[in-house]
Amino acid sequence: MSRLNEENVALAHEIISRYPRKKSALIPLLHVAQEQEGHVTNEAMEHLAELVGVTPAEVLGTASFYEMFKFEPQGKYMVNICTNISCQLVGGEELLHHAEKTLGVRPGGTTEDGMFTLEDVECMAACTEAPCLQVNYRHEYRLDNSDFDKLIADLRAGNRPEIPDHGTLGAVRQHIPADRMAGIESPETAGTPAWFASRTAQSN
Repeated sequence: MSRLNEENVALAHEIISRYPRKKSALIPLLHVAQEQEGHVTNEAMEHLAELVGVTPAEVLGTASFYEMFKFEPQGKYMVNICTNISCQLVGGEELLHHAEKTLGVRPGGTTEDGMFTLEDVECMAACTEAPCLQVNYRHEYRLDNSDFDKLIADLRAGNRPEIPDHGTLGAVRQHIPADRMAGIESPETAGTPAWFASRTAQSN
């Protein structure tokens, strides 16, 4: 199923209700779509467009700006290896080449068993912990080749349960009870804010 399933449609409406404009919910909705399928499908983007009242092209325009959203099937584990300057100086390039040999794929490729997709990426903002990588956007620090091999073996054996499948943004999803939500009103219909009206009155 490529459109949002029934459960995720209900979740989408809950997320949309948090925003004064429906289209403001688009990024969290894209994460919901990616979590469902492991990537963002064309059908899902069309569905999101219907839900928030924009065109599918606008959904694609938003999604394609962010590296984290993928539009084709990915491996269960996305392995991003940093080769920017700090990591490069302490073995990031060598770690990437070792990963290519170990997994049998080049950056951008997915292993035949569908377990791993390998990517060569820019800085992960963990320069003091170089060389580093991410698995499904969870950091691993100061790795050498043997550390990498152990990581891959652990993932294959299911020994890293804290790392969810690709597409899962977080293990805990926010839920705001209706009685705890802030007043959600479109700026077009909200009128003049009380703080602005009082300031105007004071200036007069």
